[in-house]
Amino acid sequence: MYFPDLPNLHAIAALALTVLALVLFTREKIPLESTSLFVIVTLIIGFGLFPYEGPLGQLKPSDFFHGFGHEALVAVCALMVAGQALVRTGALEPVARRLGRFWRKAPAVAMLATLIVGAVLSAFMNNTPIVVLMLPMLIGAAMRSNTPTSGILLPMGLGTIIGGMSTTIGTSTNLLVASVAADMGMERLQMFDFLLPAVLAGSLAMLYLWLVAPRLIPNRQPPMIAGSNRVFHAQLQIPPRNPLVGRRLADAIGKAAGEITVQRIRRGPGRYLAPLPDVRLQAYDRLLVADTVDNLREFQALLGAQLLADETAAERLPPAGEQLVEVAITLGSSLRGVRLGDTRLKERFEVDILALHCADGALPFETPGIEQRRLQASDVLLVQGDAWEIARLKTGSDLLVLDGKAELPRTRKAPLALAIMIGIVALAAFGVMPIESSALLGAMLLIFTRCLTWRDVTGALSAQVILIIVASLALGFALMRTGGADWLAMVFLAVTFGAPPWLVLTALMGLMAILTNIVSNNAAAVIGTPIAISIAMELGMPLEPFVLAVLFGANLSFATPMAYKTNLLVMNAGGYTFNDFVRVGIPLTLLMWAALSAILILAYGLVGK
Repeated sequence: MYFPDLPNLHAIAALALTVLALVLFTREKIPLESTSLFVIVTLIIGFGLFPYEGPLGQLKPSDFFHGFGHEALVAVCALMVAGQALVRTGALEPVARRLGRFWRKAPAVAMLATLIVGAVLSAFMNNTPIVVLMLPMLIGAAMRSNTPTSGILLPMGLGTIIGGMSTTIGTSTNLLVASVAADMGMERLQMFDFLLPAVLAGSLAMLYLWLVAPRLIPNRQPPMIAGSNRVFHAQLQIPPRNPLVGRRLADAIGKAAGEITVQRIRRGPGRYLAPLPDVRLQAYDRLLVADTVDNLREFQALLGAQLLADETAAERLPPAGEQLVEVAITLGSSLRGVRLGDTRLKERFEVDILALHCADGALPFETPGIEQRRLQASDVLLVQGDAWEIARLKTGSDLLVLDGKAELPRTRKAPLALAIMIGIVALAAFGVMPIESSALLGAMLLIFTRCLTWRDVTGALSAQVILIIVASLALGFALMRTGGADWLAMVFLAVTFGAPPWLVLTALMGLMAILTNIVSNNAAAVIGTPIAISIAMELGMPLEPFVLAVLFGANLSFATPMAYKTNLLVMNAGGYTFNDFVRVGIPLTLLMWAALSAILILAYGLVGK
């Protein structure tokens, strides 16, 4: 076996920096942003003080800034913004609600549907907003159906990663691999070029996540946010043109999937009706209900009703996009002993009282009306208003603003946001324009049509993702221009000397799978892509299967929590341990590695070569 000579000093320095970066990426106490910035600055300063002249000319420090304008970074950022629009407008909430109701009826089938829905959505948008949306929905559905969350959340999170590897826009990793490979002369991978192998291997993985993975996870109790199960009393008012006008109460309950419990029906001042199934609803009827905040909001959406607690809230329909927050009555509050209807919060702070939680467990519906409830210390009001007015509430002494405020979705913009997202995907899928162009155009339209505010845009962008991508591109560029990548390829070939191409491809994917569970998958992909191309050229084999081996291997981020950012989200929400990921993720990684390797070997005819 011939072992290659050491490369030049600049290549050795680039390799050493790569190893150091990989070590620093594994240190939880060091932010990934800090390591990424260190890599960028080190490359700029190092090559500035010690210039490198290679076959392709001088490597300038300014060359390492190109990552900030790289089409992959532009596409990733624009897609993060577009994904944020779907969250902020609530465009995916109808899907989430239907899935939640389905879960309560048929948990086993719903589990499979959850995996499939998450995977399909992740193929066309960043899986982070998908996981963020599905986590509370699945926790709530599991609690209401008395199903342990342990066997649900982790498989769902891993399923979105599998879905993301099926298209070029599914993950930033795929975009990076496609971009780097194109920069090195390979024909650019199109959106669905590797969909078939991903779907075939992913189908096996879905069966594993559905049938096997839940049995491997011990029962974990998800950490619950204080007050998340607090029950509020509220009224759902039927608007005049609502389809429920003239229908029976049973029809309204059925429209809410039977989950709503109506205490009484209020019809005009001081008139209450028993909640009999055959009662015909009229315009401005108020259904008196008691449930959690999430469920009240769901009932409001399903019935097309208006959520309110006092008379003043009925005077206007609160605009979408406002904040929803819980406020408590303090011991020294001047509102103690004041009737709910006399608080004048609407006049003082321009906020609407939507619901009431009684600290003493009383049922305000048994009084002449919920507005007649005299507030007591520790009573909690659910109020809605804009950010400025909510901030004013915090400065007063009458109310204590509790944690957990939420931005209400701009539901009126949901169809438009969804249409723009579909347009982004369609333009790229049919080759009208590259994904970075269509995504940037879509982001502009989302802002101009007010589906997003600039505050939403800045909130959607992740400094961690941006710096990791730029640092990864800079490292990959340094390794390619100095010959470090070629030297690594020769070392890999020396180790695998005499092995057939199919075994080399399998080993390469396995190496990427190990690397991506330890360090950033983007860093692994960008460093691995030039190595894969060098290996393929050295073997005289087509470039595409070896590049796809890197792409798929870098996506096998299942075995550790730090392997992918959604893994950390799932770990926190589900109360999982490190070993839970190892227990579920290693078999899944081996399964996907074997399946994808076999598919690529057969598809590209590498057997016998």
